[in-house]
Amino acid sequence: MRSSGHGGALEQRSILDREIQEALPKTYKPAYTTVQKLVYRLEAKRAVRRAKKIGGAPVFEAWFPVMRRTRRFIDEFIRISLRPCAAVMSHLIESGRLTLDDIDEARKTLKEADEKRSRGVN
Repeated sequence: MRSSGHGGALEQRSILDREIQEALPKTYKPAYTTVQKLVYRLEAKRAVRRAKKIGGAPVFEAWFPVMRRTRRFIDEFIRISLRPCAAVMSHLIESGRLTLDDIDEARKTLKEADEKRSRGVN
């Protein structure tokens, strides 16, 4: 399990809702029923699912694929970011996190998306 906050608790493995509560930082420790309600809401939104039960307690796991979760994160990041995409791209290039190979892959993706749009496929 990750030690940095609570974001990675479900990403790592199947987990009990009690373990989610225990993984939260000590500065923010909601009641067990609060965590349980949150997990059930995530289940209703199909973000997690019950993998099995251990002694009557449901065991949850992340449900939607990693790529979909990553895309949602990126979309949300860009939506709330005050910087335009070009500024973000420049920062990634200057920091060494974006390479020519990444740009080539992005070009391929853009071409495929353009072709799909021109054919009317979503």
